[in-house]
Amino acid sequence: MRPAVSERDDAAVWDVARPARPSQLAGVSMAGFRDRGMTTVGHRAIPHPAVTLVLEFGAGPLIVDDAVGRQQRGSLVAGLGFGAVRVRGENFEAVQVRLSPVSARAVLGVSPADLDGAVAALDDLWGRQASRIREQLSDASSWAERFALTDMLLARRHQAGSPVDPEVSWAWNRILVGRGQIRIDRLAAEVGWSRKRLWSRFHSQIGLPPKRAATLVRFDRAAHRLAAGVDVARVAADGGYADQSHLHRDVVAFTGVTPATVACEPWLAVDDIAWPNRKASHQRNERPALRAATTSAHA
Repeated sequence: MRPAVSERDDAAVWDVARPARPSQLAGVSMAGFRDRGMTTVGHRAIPHPAVTLVLEFGAGPLIVDDAVGRQQRGSLVAGLGFGAVRVRGENFEAVQVRLSPVSARAVLGVSPADLDGAVAALDDLWGRQASRIREQLSDASSWAERFALTDMLLARRHQAGSPVDPEVSWAWNRILVGRGQIRIDRLAAEVGWSRKRLWSRFHSQIGLPPKRAATLVRFDRAAHRLAAGVDVARVAADGGYADQSHLHRDVVAFTGVTPATVACEPWLAVDDIAWPNRKASHQRNERPALRAATTSAHA
């Protein structure tokens, strides 16, 4: 992997690797990260409509600080719609997995609702298996091998785990397709459940109530359009927000900062590189603040 080139001293310097083929498990996307110069301050991680699994194996620890001062080191899992956190460290390597909440309960062994949007140490969830996968990833000779190891682990755990209700899975996918702009009472009617039953089953199995999940999906699209340089007023109008103030409130609720600040977050700058299959509306030009070098999974 080639070292990344940064034009700003306080920007993270990343190498990013992508798998050559998709995961055998639906709703899973992976990327490999190698850090070569993250500052002690780190970068804000922007919530995403997926459960985030980070398998760290490098020389230096990956450190995540949340808004109330709690800290996690090493491999971790972040619940759906995690709050404002900062990621820092030096010389760490990791495979990051974005895991659909539909698959997360089976893979994690606990419901995403048990995470309550927080960041948890993977050791607490998987015990010795977390240490074993760290050793295997560290011993692997290539990113291709690391991605294959991770994929096999996720598939085995998913097969042995408990699936979500098909109605819950359908409702989540409906929210995604509708970009978070579907009314929950309509969603319940389409599923054939009462609104109360949908709320209860969806919340317990996905990790958020359906309305909050829809808000997160809508926010995710808005954040990437802001990072693409789209005008705030247009983002609000196209994204189903009542007005710019409504967009402002949602962005602050998820990130703790304003839309203008989110638009310049370096963390978002690697999204289209690490996870290139985003909607065209999320695509943007690379910003000078961060240039990430990419490589195939065979590097």
